[in-house]
Amino acid sequence: MRTYGQRFDVNCSILFTELPLLQRPAAARAAGFSAVEFWWPFAEPVPPDRAVDAFVGALDDAGVRLVLLNFAGGDLAAGDRGLLSLPAGSAAFRDNIDVCAGIAARTGCGVLNALYGNRADGLPERQQDELATENLCLAAGAAARAGATVVVEALNSRDTPRAAIVSSQRALALIRAVRATGATNIAFLADLYHLSRMGEDLTATLARYAGDIAHVQVADLPGRGAPGTGQLDYEVLFRQLAGQGYRGWIGCEYQPSDPADSSTSFGWR
Repeated sequence: MRTYGQRFDVNCSILFTELPLLQRPAAARAAGFSAVEFWWPFAEPVPPDRAVDAFVGALDDAGVRLVLLNFAGGDLAAGDRGLLSLPAGSAAFRDNIDVCAGIAARTGCGVLNALYGNRADGLPERQQDELATENLCLAAGAAARAGATVVVEALNSRDTPRAAIVSSQRALALIRAVRATGATNIAFLADLYHLSRMGEDLTATLARYAGDIAHVQVADLPGRGAPGTGQLDYEVLFRQLAGQGYRGWIGCEYQPSDPADSSTSFGWR
């Protein structure tokens, strides 16, 4: 598949999960990648300093760059999809902000992904959006001091039925609300799997928000496999991104073809 000069990193929270966390950066390097991204890699929003040091050390030892890191998003395995919009999770998100931004400052990571969260029972959507905007402003301030940009992505309601942000339009509305407060380092994470799962025209979405996109993630439809394993014409999409002047990273955030050996999942490049 022709990729038109785009730069790819490995999401080591969905690929190489057959290995212990601290071994995954080296596995990504051995597979030919110079950069990685992670969901929040710790069990708690504020991990011990020694755990953070070990994580940063594993990146350094592997010789890979961390290009995206998620803020803490709660217990993803249990169905959580973010903390920043939830009254019950807001304090944990705020506690996590400085830790996440601190890792960005130490590693040179330029993109921090803030997961919005599920819809909260008994809470008006407007109140949830106001809390999310307030927390994103705090996150953007800390990220700016670390030289990073905060991104917001749209999930899909088929895989995550309670997710609140499930369209590019909703994500951009939230981003613009934060920008209206004066924050300039907030942008859109275009996860092409989630957007396509919701029926969005990817070509139109990429064109409409070209100036708002700070990161892209890829997986094919419908099985969330590697590009070329499903219905999406990724060669066309990579060509469009190149033509629009996209210079960011593209995260490989897909299920490995062989869960026992993720290194076999990159033959499309």
